[in-house]
Amino acid sequence: MQHAMIQAHAVTKYRGPQAVLKDVSFEVPQGQVVAVLGPSGAGKSTLLRCINHLETIDGGKIFVEGELIGYEDRSDVLYELPDAAISRQRQRIGMVFQSFNLFRHVTAVENVMAGPIHVLGKSRDEAAEIAQDLLRRVGLGEKANSYPNQLSGGQQQRVAIARALAMRPGVMLLDEPTSALDPELSQEVISAIRQLADDGITLMIATHEMALARDFADRVMFMVAGELVEDRPAGEFFADPRHERARQFLSRHA
Repeated sequence: MQHAMIQAHAVTKYRGPQAVLKDVSFEVPQGQVVAVLGPSGAGKSTLLRCINHLETIDGGKIFVEGELIGYEDRSDVLYELPDAAISRQRQRIGMVFQSFNLFRHVTAVENVMAGPIHVLGKSRDEAAEIAQDLLRRVGLGEKANSYPNQLSGGQQQRVAIARALAMRPGVMLLDEPTSALDPELSQEVISAIRQLADDGITLMIATHEMALARDFADRVMFMVAGELVEDRPAGEFFADPRHERARQFLSRHA
């Protein structure tokens, strides 16, 4: 039986008086691809950011590979970890944002090399070998020495995926990875993500892109107003969504 890579237990988060995550619980086993769907404001991006402790939570617990993320549990009271400990935890959690977030002043290969050199302590030669291999995997081997402003949006997002993979994460979180791209460039990124899925990497993808979810997600988590209202195998969800908001969502985005 595959062990759980991500576990969320009754996760709750407030912004002011508003609960943006409400008692969210789930597990993601190793190698599973989970599409997190829902209307704008459902809490999809917030959930991913909480898994990486880019945002704090107000209740519940999140574990990645069995380790409590962001906090130390002392007699059932949670104390936030110091920054250095949180940074260490994030090394195992790859995150890809919709806005690419590349270093503009260095080449694609240097973007991918940065983490292995400065965080993992790899030599420049070893980091360069890792980076070149990952850029080839996402179809950008020939663009290694290009700067971000010389790349299309789809190419920049694929560099961002390679950069996240360079840290050898246990899980990958992708937050609307195609939302800033036109349909043609989106297909480039979808192809790169499909390769990750084929490689057996554990993925959680917050998206409005039905091709991402329908084609290769194993499972769909559908959220509405901070609540997880459906959590089912992808085939079952797309064939017969149970929640009215899910049916409305699919009718608009199919």
